[in-house]
Amino acid sequence: MGADTIRLTCSACGQINRLPAARAASTPKCGICGEALNSGRVAALDFRTLEKAAKSDDLPLLVDFWAPWCGPCRAMAPEFERAAKALAPQVRLAKIDTQNHPGATVRYNIRGIPAFILFHRGREVARLAGARPAADLERFVREKLALA
Repeated sequence: MGADTIRLTCSACGQINRLPAARAASTPKCGICGEALNSGRVAALDFRTLEKAAKSDDLPLLVDFWAPWCGPCRAMAPEFERAAKALAPQVRLAKIDTQNHPGATVRYNIRGIPAFILFHRGREVARLAGARPAADLERFVREKLALA
């Protein structure tokens, strides 16, 4: 695959899409289901799609590991949404419900929630734990990826 092509996994259907890198910022859609691939919104993932995106995607992916019974997780949700808008289109943000997908908790060795893992080009780049404001998440991602 050339440097001018990137891969993005659709959060809705799990299809890996290849597209010109220049289109990443223009709200590309999945070739199978038509879902927006890089909309600046937080995508809810299942375990299978998370695994695919973490291994395959060329854009950085920040994942929030959370559960519906967790008060700090619920309080954190609007901040995570704000961070998603601020970091788009350079970084995608997603969340996974650890109650419904306990395999993700085991696979990624999550000890407490909310927990955040930053993935880029098939590897884990960094982790962050605990509820925090959007500005902290943005700073964390920008520092770890050396983004302007």
